[in-house]
Order: sequence, then C-alpha cells, then structure tokens
Amino acid sequence: MSKERFEELRRQLDAVNQDILEVLNRRAELVQEIGQLKSGKGTERFDPIREKEMLDKLVAANEGPFPNDTIRHLFKQIFQASLGLQEEEKKSLLISRKNQAADTVVQVGNLKIGGGNAPAIIGGPCSVETVDQMNAVASHLSQEGVLLLRGGAYKPRTSPYDFQGLGVEGLKILSETAKKYGMTCVSEIVRPEDVEMSCEYLDVIQIGARNMQNFELLKEAGSVKKPILLKRGLSATIEELLYAAEYIASRGNSQIILCERGIRTYEKATRNTLDISAVPILKQESHLPVVVDISHSTGRKDIMFPIAKAALAVGADGLIIETHNEPAVALSDAKQQLDLNQFSTLLNQLRESGYLKDAVKA
Repeated sequence: MSKERFEELRRQLDAVNQDILEVLNRRAELVQEIGQLKSGKGTERFDPIREKEMLDKLVAANEGPFPNDTIRHLFKQIFQASLGLQEEEKKSLLISRKNQAADTVVQVGNLKIGGGNAPAIIGGPCSVETVDQMNAVASHLSQEGVLLLRGGAYKPRTSPYDFQGLGVEGLKILSETAKKYGMTCVSEIVRPEDVEMSCEYLDVIQIGARNMQNFELLKEAGSVKKPILLKRGLSATIEELLYAAEYIASRGNSQIILCERGIRTYEKATRNTLDISAVPILKQESHLPVVVDISHSTGRKDIMFPIAKAALAVGADGLIIETHNEPAVALSDAKQQLDLNQFSTLLNQLRESGYLKDAVKA
C-alpha cells in the first residue's frame, strides 16, 4: 500500500469518526427530548420492549462485516449511554447547582443562614423538659447572641422505654420561651399530620435522621411555608439526603437547611462518625445551606471544639450545639450536652480562633 493511499484512508477514517460523533450527539438530543416528554407524563424512561425492537431492526439490516452479536453489543452500549444522559438530566434537581448557581439563604426571624452570612448557632437542650429548664437555657443563650433555640418535643428513641418528649406541650413551652427572649425556635416533627399544627409554634421544622426517608412527612413539609431543617439519616448516602431534600422542594418549599449529623460506621470512639467531607460536597452539589450537628455526630464533649472548627473550616453555614442547664439530670442524651459555662467557653474559643467572627456577640 502506498503512503499516499494509507494517509487517504486515515483521513477518510477521521471523517467517518466525525460523522459518527455528530450522529451520536444528534441521537442523544433526540433521547433527551423523548426523556423530557416521558418525564412530563410520569412514564418510565427505560422501555425494554422498545430497546428490543430497535436491536431487532438493526440486526435485520446488518450486512456486515460486524457479526450480529457485535452489533447488539455496540448498540446496547449506545442505548445505555443515552439512558445515562436521561438519568443525569433527572438528577438535575431543583436543589442542584445546575439549576441555581446562587446560594439559597434561609431567613429565620433576623437570622440569615447560608449565602456567605456569618455561621448560625443553633443551641438548646436535646429535649424540652420544663419551663424552668428552658428559661435557664434560653436566657443564657440569648445573652451569648444566639438567635435560634432548639428543643425536642417529639423524640423518636431507639428504646421504647426512653423519654419520648412532651409532644404539643413541649412545642408550646419552646415557642413561648423563644418569644420571651427574642429568639426563634426549631423542633422535630415525626408525623405528617402534625406538620400543619407545628407551624403554629415553630419557626423552623426539623425532620430528624430517623425520618429522613419518611416520604409522606417530606411531602407534607414541602407543602408548608416554613423553613425545614433536614438531618441526614444514620446510614444515608449524600445522594439519598439530596433526594430527600428534593421531595420537599418539589412540593414548593425551597427553604431547606441540610444537616450533617454523623453516620453509622463500625467506629465506636464516637457516637457516630462525622462525615466532614459531606459539607463541601453538599454545598457543591446543591445551593442549600448546610449546618453540622457537632453534638450527635460525636456524642463527646471533649472534642467539640476541634470538631466545630473543622465544620466551619470546610464551609458549614452553622452549628447545632446541644446545651442544658443541668446535663447530668437531662432526660435524654445527657453525656453529649454542654452545660451553660461549657457552651460559653466553646463560643469564646471559636471567636478567639476567628471562626465565629460577627456570628454571635463578640
């Protein structure tokens, strides 16, 4: 074969490659359009019967030199890649950076969470127990400049014999205490039918780790106009957390705060394993603010300062810090709750190290 002929064949091959590329991209555009039409109708994107029909037609038209099995294999790969495009498109969620480049800022009273605002501090006891307890905690936290008061009224516990919370009475105590000290409040709701009722008392509705995939609860949370604090499940992947948030956003409520609170691993040194890498990943994948629960993620008071620093260093928009006036007699999670002096010490350490500049009172 002459060199000229060899170079000519190569040029032809390059041209055919370009033709194939253009046809593949054109095919991809058609698949995406079909996917959008199917999505609008709620139809499954993968249709095995349709795939078989296309493969049979291609094999019937095949004149070689490729054998039929090769044709089937090649086009199945093309079909799979096209389906992958549809899946990627489907993953372009409402909460995705692809749909909104700017950070969502969730405003709770005078507090702005996300969007580069100063880190928010969410403090308070694991459980609302008494009026006196809540007054003692809220009075101290408000003096420290904390604006968002937490306290559990409904407590899904591992053991059915543990304290389950005060229910509606707890919500009332939390709400009245927050108002008394010029604060706003957040608490967990566990039943879909209680979401609307909770709006009377709460400024932020929390969906806890054990309910992250309670889809009826997520849908109901999406139907109200209250900010939602969504905690990552004990064994949930980042993708599963994002899809849980999408359930809320898809119902019209985009005021969502994601919370990394540690996941369950084989490690026993801490209560859970804090997935610190989840914070920048969540902020990269979504436009929602992300806070870190430094209490549940570790269950240890002795390492809360470095954990808090780590969370803020990787971009967390706030911290949840469980605080009790008398942790030793707390009805739930006594070991991980800071007393009031420990809480102030932690905030002062974060201020002095520059991590809470302008976040709470200096």
